[in-house]
Amino acid sequence: MKNLQIKVAVITGAASGFGRELAIACAGEGMSLALTDIDEKNLQGTVELLPPGTPVLAMKCDVAKADQVEQLAVATYERFGASHLLFNNAGVLVGGPLWTATTQDWEWMLGINVMGVAHGIRSFVPRMLQQKDECHIVNTSSVAGLLSVPGGGIYCATKHAVVTMSECLDQELRAEQASIGVSVLCPAFVPTGIADAARNRPAELGEANPLNAGFEEQTRKATQAGKISASDIARITLDAVKEGRFYILPHQKIKGAIETRMRDILDERSPTRTAP
Repeated sequence: MKNLQIKVAVITGAASGFGRELAIACAGEGMSLALTDIDEKNLQGTVELLPPGTPVLAMKCDVAKADQVEQLAVATYERFGASHLLFNNAGVLVGGPLWTATTQDWEWMLGINVMGVAHGIRSFVPRMLQQKDECHIVNTSSVAGLLSVPGGGIYCATKHAVVTMSECLDQELRAEQASIGVSVLCPAFVPTGIADAARNRPAELGEANPLNAGFEEQTRKATQAGKISASDIARITLDAVKEGRFYILPHQKIKGAIETRMRDILDERSPTRTAP
């Protein structure tokens, strides 16, 4: 998709971080926007940052709920008549050793990080196929989807799932000769609010194990020390969409660790420890 002007972008997790910057970047390309997040207040804050006159639909949505994502799709097509660029971007993080994770931790992260992507695919891809327009899907994973990091067991599991879902989706769409491209975004540490994602955790899923508070603080420090900004990630991502690139790895230095992991697999040896 080399020309994004007057196209329609759908962005989940648009209230902050990558989602907010993707919205700003897409608006800068002259796109109409369908934005969603569970955080209505900060979602409105994103809308207020857009250039005046940007056509925008903003609605609350819990992407872990299939019916709410379907409602987003219905509303998008009622408002704009199409969707061309889908960012399955919403994500949350809980860390700590796997044996300290609660079942609610698993439910929350699988619901947002994995099923959020699945629901986006299920609701939007059939409609995109009917459009017969040139479209593109970007699923936000992480380098944690390509590596295995101590303390990040659930997060890595969900992000590995996003990578393989994206790889399968790309092959399936090409087999259909569909005009829909796919990319998977795999950044490392970037200054965003993901370490504070628990602020939007549903009350019925309880709180994270307090034993893991140290990991949360470690993650917060690591993300804030990131050298590439969320705005940079948005620009890099749109460039990749225009170039039709599948894997988007903004942090090139991480490739060495990915190569080491691949060599561990091929040599059938124990995993090389990856720094958290």
